[in-house]
Amino acid sequence: MLRFLTFLLILLWLPVCAQSADYDWTHSLYFENDLFIGTDSDYTNGIKYSIISPDLVRQKRLPRTYKIPSEILDFFHKLPLIKNAPAETNYKVELALGQNMYTPQDISRYDLITDDRPYAGFLYLSTAYHRKSKTGETRSQMDTLEVQIGMVGPSSLAEDAQKFVHRVRDLQRPNGWDHQIKDELGLLMAFERKWLYHPTKQRRFCTDAIAHAGVTLGNVMTYINAGVEVRTGWNIPRSFSVSLIRPAGSTWSTGNSGLSFYLFGAFNGRAVFRDISLDGNSFRDSHSVDKKPLVADISAGGTLRYQRLSISLAYTQRTREFDQQPKHHGYGSMVFSYAF
Repeated sequence: MLRFLTFLLILLWLPVCAQSADYDWTHSLYFENDLFIGTDSDYTNGIKYSIISPDLVRQKRLPRTYKIPSEILDFFHKLPLIKNAPAETNYKVELALGQNMYTPQDISRYDLITDDRPYAGFLYLSTAYHRKSKTGETRSQMDTLEVQIGMVGPSSLAEDAQKFVHRVRDLQRPNGWDHQIKDELGLLMAFERKWLYHPTKQRRFCTDAIAHAGVTLGNVMTYINAGVEVRTGWNIPRSFSVSLIRPAGSTWSTGNSGLSFYLFGAFNGRAVFRDISLDGNSFRDSHSVDKKPLVADISAGGTLRYQRLSISLAYTQRTREFDQQPKHHGYGSMVFSYAF
């Protein structure tokens, strides 16, 4: 635990120290909301700010005060699924702060809506470790191990956030937050592996594909997931694309000169064993609904990138998450990334 806390402090401190343009940190702001398509329910809002380090393999050339201590790196390199990396391997670390929000369909009601999902929020801090390996001339692989810790319930500040935004935008006031799930410490650990097939020549129109599979364990969410993404466009970077907000789903940014733009389509399926936003509190009585064991996200969008700046827009359609849900749910997302 002491090593883990030390690691978090180092991540907070390093962006201030890293000043060279050759060792950029990537800052990303994720915003997901169903108001993009005119609804206001279910997974109604997600926001995340993340910082991803430069390649840690290069840190041997940095001054001593800029380096992550070797004992921290050694700790990660010995973890299952992370150790025994190929020779041509790179490493990055990430720190993120985020909030997810869930509501029933009719937020005007004051009473408990027994046949709809509970009001719920999750405010979290996460840290992740990324390992990218080149496995062939046209193939790469990335492993991500992420830990999230936060609060579910009133302490997630989801009620305050939604009421503030709706008041500022003169939208329907959400009146049922008195029935939200109760305060609970949220913990989860996620591992995901991605496989990239990418053409060797980049500065042309081309198509590549990224497959992924992973597992997430915790009281907030427990599931097994797998999926695939296909990208087509001009000068596609040899990276792992821009993910939606999900544990261990982060991208790997690479240097890319000139203009890049591409369209993408993605599928992610989950076998869900626990979802606190549907199952309710782990050890206390709270409102809950009967969740679906299999849930899928189908996404389509585009990314425009020029040197250090990247902007992505996407639409996602999610299948029904619980038995009483009348239909599928959709939401839009935006991701802004800048390296400095």
